[in-house]
Amino acid sequence: MNWAGFVDQIRLDFYPDLHRAEDNVTKTKINWGILSTANIGVEKVIPAIKKSPSSNVLGIASRNAGRSARVANDLGIQKSYASYEALIADPEIDAIYNPLPNHMHVDWTLAAAQAGKHVLCEKPIGLNARDAERLRACPKNVLVAEAFMVRYHPQWIRVREMVRSGELGEVRAIQAAFSYFNDDAQDIRNRPEAGGGAIMDIGCYPITAGRFLFEDEPVRVMALIDRDPVFKTDRMASVVADFGGGRQLSFMVSTQLCPYQTLNVFGTKARAAIMIPYNAPADKETALIVDAGESLDGSLAGCEIVPACDQYTEQAEMFAQAILTGRGLPYGIEDSIASMRVLDAVFASEEQKTWANL
Repeated sequence: MNWAGFVDQIRLDFYPDLHRAEDNVTKTKINWGILSTANIGVEKVIPAIKKSPSSNVLGIASRNAGRSARVANDLGIQKSYASYEALIADPEIDAIYNPLPNHMHVDWTLAAAQAGKHVLCEKPIGLNARDAERLRACPKNVLVAEAFMVRYHPQWIRVREMVRSGELGEVRAIQAAFSYFNDDAQDIRNRPEAGGGAIMDIGCYPITAGRFLFEDEPVRVMALIDRDPVFKTDRMASVVADFGGGRQLSFMVSTQLCPYQTLNVFGTKARAAIMIPYNAPADKETALIVDAGESLDGSLAGCEIVPACDQYTEQAEMFAQAILTGRGLPYGIEDSIASMRVLDAVFASEEQKTWANL
């Protein structure tokens, strides 16, 4: 694989009407405002946005003025605000990154969009599809996208290329797992009323994988869910999603198992595996395995090494360029609503104890 030229291919994936990468790249920068001092923003996303050639992190807001000032100082951010409203009202801010807790996503994304700000909102974009549908009230000239950073990583786009090209044969099955251990009662991910639990926090990634690689929506899902007896959150879930035509996605996610993640794509000719599919390190190479089944232990499988890539930077750069060029992105509000419908069906299957149709 000629990875040196793969960035051009990625851009053409997003902008298929273009023939040269430079046609859709500008030298201007957008000013970002960060809505809250959430850990994911401070530790991963803000440093990544700062590396985007088309981005400038201008401000950060918190309901605690002292905290926003400290984080701004630590990260070299020019402005800090004592409220979310103040950041949204700043005319110098072009785009908002929203890493607030899940139950606050839609309200603050709406507020920012209605103030004329573009919004990159953390996943999941809402608590359910009905909640996400409220985002249809956002102005049409404002870009709103859900922050599934994995869709911008070259390893994911390379695997989709394998699927599209027929390199794997006819792809019929995708299997995934994603787990970590967290039994902290104070962690918001263990609060069901705030959108906590395994399905909402990490189950959305395998669902995104199925939708991204099949390039289709599931028609029904079946779920087996185990809930924490104290938190009442779904601490483990096994899900099968039927994409029709003999295609299926199956995955297991858990917030109370040892850390692990994998993504396998099975075709009639070969299997492709992304070794670190969701938390790919920004500063280290990753690997793709392509296995035609010549050895059951995988010893004869091939390996493609993917150069180090910060998927959060790629996400920020694509989002900024979508704003600057006015070309938009293939992932908008309707895509997020479709994703939430699958999450809703998972919980409906749990309640009904049978297949839930979409």
